[in-house]
Amino acid sequence: MAKTRQPDNNQPITQPDASMYTSGVGTKGPEERDLPESLKNDMALCLEILRKVLGEYDQGLLSTFDTVRGYAVKASAEHYAETIGKEQPKEDNLEKAEKVIDALNIHDAQLLARAFATYFHLANLCEENYRVSVLHRREADVTEDSATDPVNELTGAYHQLINEMGPAKAKDLLDKLEFHPVFTAHPTEARRKAVEGKIRRIANLLSAGKLLGGSDKKENYRRLYNEIDALFRTSPIGAKKPTPVEEADTILDIFDNTLFNTIPQVYRRFDDWLLGDKAGREQPQCPAFFHPGSWIGSDRDGNPNVTAKVSRAVARKFSDHAVQALERATRNAGKNLTMEGVTTPASDELKGLWNRQKEMSERLTDRALAVSSNEMHRAVMLVMAERLHYTVVRDADLMYRDCDEFIADLKTVQRSLVDAGDPRAAYGPLQDVIWQAQTFGFQLVEMEFRQHSLVHARALEDIREHGLHGERGSLQPMTHEVLDTFRALGAIQKRNGQKAARRYIISFTKSAQNIRDVYELNRMAFSNPKDVPTIDVIPLFEQLQDLQNCVDVLEEMIKIPEVQARLKATGGKLEVMLGYSDSSKDAGPTTATLALHEAQGRIAQWAKKHDIDLTLFHGRGGAVGRGGGPANRAVLAQPVGSVNCRFKLTEQGESIFARYGNPVLAIRHVESVAAATLLQSAPSVEKTTTEMTKKYWPMTHKLDVAAHKRFLDLLGTKDFTPWFSTVTPLTEIGLLPIGSRPAKRGLGAKSLDDLRTIPWVFSWAQARINLAAWYGLGTACEELDDLDSLRGAYKELPMFSTFIDNIEMSLGKTDERIAKMYLALGDRDDLRDKVLNEMELTRKWVLAIVGDDWPLQHRHVLGQAIRVRSPYVDALSVIQVLALRSLRKLQKQDQDAAAKAAAQASAGATGRIGTSTGSGTNAKKVDNEKLSHDQQLSGFTYLILCTVSGVAAGLQNTG
Repeated sequence: MAKTRQPDNNQPITQPDASMYTSGVGTKGPEERDLPESLKNDMALCLEILRKVLGEYDQGLLSTFDTVRGYAVKASAEHYAETIGKEQPKEDNLEKAEKVIDALNIHDAQLLARAFATYFHLANLCEENYRVSVLHRREADVTEDSATDPVNELTGAYHQLINEMGPAKAKDLLDKLEFHPVFTAHPTEARRKAVEGKIRRIANLLSAGKLLGGSDKKENYRRLYNEIDALFRTSPIGAKKPTPVEEADTILDIFDNTLFNTIPQVYRRFDDWLLGDKAGREQPQCPAFFHPGSWIGSDRDGNPNVTAKVSRAVARKFSDHAVQALERATRNAGKNLTMEGVTTPASDELKGLWNRQKEMSERLTDRALAVSSNEMHRAVMLVMAERLHYTVVRDADLMYRDCDEFIADLKTVQRSLVDAGDPRAAYGPLQDVIWQAQTFGFQLVEMEFRQHSLVHARALEDIREHGLHGERGSLQPMTHEVLDTFRALGAIQKRNGQKAARRYIISFTKSAQNIRDVYELNRMAFSNPKDVPTIDVIPLFEQLQDLQNCVDVLEEMIKIPEVQARLKATGGKLEVMLGYSDSSKDAGPTTATLALHEAQGRIAQWAKKHDIDLTLFHGRGGAVGRGGGPANRAVLAQPVGSVNCRFKLTEQGESIFARYGNPVLAIRHVESVAAATLLQSAPSVEKTTTEMTKKYWPMTHKLDVAAHKRFLDLLGTKDFTPWFSTVTPLTEIGLLPIGSRPAKRGLGAKSLDDLRTIPWVFSWAQARINLAAWYGLGTACEELDDLDSLRGAYKELPMFSTFIDNIEMSLGKTDERIAKMYLALGDRDDLRDKVLNEMELTRKWVLAIVGDDWPLQHRHVLGQAIRVRSPYVDALSVIQVLALRSLRKLQKQDQDAAAKAAAQASAGATGRIGTSTGSGTNAKKVDNEKLSHDQQLSGFTYLILCTVSGVAAGLQNTG
């Protein structure tokens, strides 16, 4: 073994063989690339530090970790060799790993699961740091005379628009550009906040260490050891579910660490390319197109924890945080405007602003003059910063009424600097503050309220029966809460402005009456008509039938007086939301994808007919089964007229951290999505989308019918729901404290109909089956039996190409060896065979369509990344399925008589993984026979939750 870096204790860190990082040990095909050297070195360093940490904790744990890891790597190599058709002696290494794990007591199994989960967190950050370094290298290679910046997709898209449409039309589209991510509290981020913080610090240390030497490098290693040791010793499972108010911290963390300072860089990078040497000396060309929204603290669909009181508290939290950030930015920018009046005289307009400030408060202006006696621009900015402080504390005499008033003052300072001959100061840091204010306002995010249509209908029934104020009896608590919600929305608007909260989304919109219900309740909530807030009611179409009927509903919706008034007030703007999650669970992935695409096209045509300025809101999840996949490709695949230079989508859980957690990657993501949003309006893109959609409609229609039938056949199989709960960790996932929202909506259903799509997708992913992403497509292709047409659609129809590529990625994360272990838990050969046969059939057709011999063969980077992780995910999956097997046995005992269950619980415990000491690493090892039935249940549940967190990190997607 080669010796590499020296840690702080002067003991050499030995770098493991490269085989430790590739699943194809000794069987790598010519298409498979080795890991890049820098990434391999980082992973080697992290693995060796982790091994040392494990050894310091318990040498037995380290030995088990290495043993299981070794078997898993060899087993994955065998499986990979079999997949690519290369013969290799079979040694049943997966079975050997299973035997080692099965012999562990529950305490050691928990520690082993945490060790593998820790490795995945380290591997993820190594890969993230590598992607960042690659982007930096690409930027360094860009020359000043390049026509476009190849790393900045936004400049490339705008350059193409200019070539196809001319500068004037391209500028018109740029001015319309909007990217509107809506951050949700959907519970798909399986990591604790405490774990996220450690991961961020380790990533910074790993990146910084490359630039250090000597004692600085030694100190860097010491801190790495400390953080990785703490990461392993920190329970991956939080003590409690977060409250909705605490969930708001997700956005605040992203805002502080990346968005507030990163978004102006996005605008600045575009201006630097467009204006060249004039950048920073002329009026900026890039509009503030990034408009973040939020459902956190306002999405009450099935979440009883989100109340009117909570919504007010979250809005206040967001607003105060945004204004305080603007105060700091304004103060910092102002301090640097030290240009004296002789060289940079103030304009008459600026002097007028100063006089108004003086009239408002001589105390504030005197304080500013004390440090800026002959520096008018600086003095004005310092007073502005003070006014922002008083905006937070709500001093009516000194506060800004709204963000527009603040931006107007900023532009007054900017114009004065330009008039004084100092455009560099005008369009430098001061412009960044303007962009920040235009992007985030005083609200930080635009809060969007959401509720189920049935809740509104029930509230109105209650009011009509008992009277608005309960004159004929008491109103139901839910009715009071519905009315209070509109009052909270109105209060937020009064405090933070209409932008802060004006959208109200109706889940499961079935008819125009659902829209009327919301407007009626909004009026009923206020005794004085002047207090009724202005709202835009947004229908959400999600189930198959609703998508098919959406245009009929919209046709009736625009006849509602309140909607007509809003259309007139906004110049014809209307927003419609499409749900990817429930449509997929309701109809299957193939039918949902095609139905959504068709619905978008019909809505776009309808909007054009009525001269409506349409915004489609895409309720996409992180996983493929919930509309996941690269957002930029998804935009380009949309029907003509459905994007309209605006792209709005939900961002949640692990997607928020992955896309916005790192400043460099956040810039790239925003630029990429914005580029696709612009490019979707290019004539060449519109022509291809229109022609190819029409050409392949007969084929996609046949796929739709066959796939839908196959999917419904599975869900309609007798006792499917209890079987699904048995063969996946569905119930246990519901116990994860990763979100305030329950796994069910709680409106009375007792089946899969009421199960949220996140645990549906999450559970299949954990079982290494990913059924929600592909089930039914194989049968549909088999019935079509036209490979030439399928390959033609894959090459020519963007929507179909994106769909197939996403399914191939999902299949790349499936593993039939592991899947069979999970499916064996259910004792239903018929359902097992349906799943495995469809998986095999889908894999066969998808590989034939893309021209691969095995999943991701020609997607080298993604395929290699998945293969590197596979052995480690396999080990965690084996731990999970063995724990589920034992837990299911205990649960079956609980279904028997109490006396018999107690007797079997104590007699059935063996010396295997089936012991329990409760949860956490502080638990002592206890013989199984000394444990109670409840202790075993508790121990297995905690173990499963540990593996769920680890597998989610390894697969890098949940729901």
